[in-house]
Amino acid sequence: MTMFLPKDVQAGLDAARKADLKKKNRLRVKTGDEVFRVLRFQEDGFTLDVEDAPHLRGFVDLYDGARHLYQCLVVASVEDNGEMFYEFKRATAAADKPALDYVRNANAPVGLVTDQSK
Repeated sequence: MTMFLPKDVQAGLDAARKADLKKKNRLRVKTGDEVFRVLRFQEDGFTLDVEDAPHLRGFVDLYDGARHLYQCLVVASVEDNGEMFYEFKRATAAADKPALDYVRNANAPVGLVTDQSK
């Protein structure tokens, strides 16, 4: 048995599927002042809605709500079923503090207190 749906029914199902993905996913991609909602996230890239997203290329920031997750170097790869797949060339996890280039001693002082009386 073959599955055949009229074009308008298939288009309605695809639109409902995209709307459901947009509601469930909190991930966002920010490039410059523009923000786009991520439909799917994988370890090698992510997808955006073709209607909303341009052919991104270069550095973008990936957010989960307000939390910065990754700074990524991406390139537009494949368009499939109304979704554009962007492949990671590099994805660096964002940190909320600077990286330490040395081993920190457990007994190291937290700050420096000086004598202000002199």
